[in-house]
Amino acid sequence: MNGKVVAVLALLLVSAALSEGRALARMATELRCQCIATHSRFIPPKSIQDVKLTQSGPHCKNVEVIATLKDGKEVCLEPTAPWVQLIIKAILSKAQLNSDSPL
Repeated sequence: MNGKVVAVLALLLVSAALSEGRALARMATELRCQCIATHSRFIPPKSIQDVKLTQSGPHCKNVEVIATLKDGKEVCLEPTAPWVQLIIKAILSKAQLNSDSPL
């Protein structure tokens, strides 16, 4: 019986170690920049489905603007491009309007 208890404890420890490793690996991918290169050429708004804005922080020193196109492709946009700055202003003003409205 003592051997069974040791085997069960060993199995639990291995399982815990593996699940913790997965959590650490997931965290490591979230704590870095998402964009390796950026796209600055104009993309027609009709072909953009969604835009995600990530502020700079401990995970990445850069502001990142990631557009999801209607075909499902994700493109990192150059935050300093004038047309991208217009999109960022629109997103921020929309967020400000939503936070000002009563629930």
